[in-house]
Amino acid sequence: QVQVVESGGGLVQPGGSLRLSCAASGFMVSTYAMTWHRQAPGKQREFVARINSEGTTTYADSVKGRFTISRDNAENTVYLQMNSLKSEDTAVYYCNADRLRLIIGWGRGAQVTVSS
Repeated sequence: QVQVVESGGGLVQPGGSLRLSCAASGFMVSTYAMTWHRQAPGKQREFVARINSEGTTTYADSVKGRFTISRDNAENTVYLQMNSLKSEDTAVYYCNADRLRLIIGWGRGAQVTVSS
């Protein structure tokens, strides 16, 4: 079955760090552009970060310099390292593959709460 499972969310203080994981099954993350999106309470889902099959990364302006997307092909897992977290980063974070979005859909995601 083609799917992704997000993990690593939790509660963190402002200025802290958190690392999200996206474990893929049914396809190889090395050959797909992978993305992270997030949805905060009362807001629409928004783009956060992307890494293509060549390793080129793209970030939303709101997270540039603080977040880093990466992948481990051997583990078939994509990561999102989040540093200098702000309260505005509080959201449910979703992982997906660009060309498999209709198949994967939007799953449970990982809840990230930034609060003192």
